[in-house]
Amino acid sequence: ELKVNEDNHPSKNTLGVIFYLFFVSIRNISPSLRDIHFIALIHKMVQLTSLNSFSLLLLGTINPIASFAFNPPHRGECRFFIDTANTFDWDELLPCGMFHGVTTNPTLLERANEPCTIDNLHSLASKALQYTDEFMCQTWGTTVDEMYENGMAISEMDREKIVIKVPVTAAGVEAATKLSMEGVRICLTACYDSKQALIAASMGVEYIAPYLGRMNDNGKDGFKECERMQNIVDGLGSDTRILVASLRDANTLADLACAGLDTYTFSPAVARELFNEPLTDKAAAEFESAAARGAVLESQIPFL
Repeated sequence: ELKVNEDNHPSKNTLGVIFYLFFVSIRNISPSLRDIHFIALIHKMVQLTSLNSFSLLLLGTINPIASFAFNPPHRGECRFFIDTANTFDWDELLPCGMFHGVTTNPTLLERANEPCTIDNLHSLASKALQYTDEFMCQTWGTTVDEMYENGMAISEMDREKIVIKVPVTAAGVEAATKLSMEGVRICLTACYDSKQALIAASMGVEYIAPYLGRMNDNGKDGFKECERMQNIVDGLGSDTRILVASLRDANTLADLACAGLDTYTFSPAVARELFNEPLTDKAAAEFESAAARGAVLESQIPFL
């Protein structure tokens, strides 16, 4: 059992800070610790170290407990992203709890009539992170320095939860490397060939996004390319995730999952397609009818 001298010694607050940061970091690693046991540990730490409420509040600005989005403990390794900048779609679909994050790019911003500016991206990130754990948005610029500067400015709001997308071009990769050295999370995007997974794995970036549907449109076998990319990162022992994008239907998601790919971003239309099953709708309606009949039966039971 941990014991601390009762003297009002500065080391008590230092120890409290260490405990707090330790437990918060553990929560980042293991979502299963987000329960009453964690709260009890924090409470005990406060008692032992005399860390006051104001100190905890200041620490909370570093990594606040309340900022954690819902992350189901049995989700496993899969990560689903909704691929749109339309906030009306967010309002409808994000509360379902199935999405790890939101992905956007300048084209999606334009389609949703959202300005492609740093300030607006920060506003969108604030909204998306109320429901999810990650917000991906793309940097822009005609030079390495411009892409780097915009990526730094976009991610400045929250470098733990904002992921910067960078095209997998020579200039884009150089900018991504500079951003990574500053602690910015990276997704290489606009990937059209499995060999580009070698770039992502060797750089050690977190994501690379192949465009499955668009590869098919250009005469390639997009599914096979994505499978090969997964085999490449697995073969190299890399933790880079293959974030499959440009998905046209829900059945392709199921096929990708069967092939061992676990990270996708898809449109609201594909998200809604996941719920489109008439037999399920019919069964749900039958359950509701039976429940209603059961309520009537209870009212007919004579009083004894």
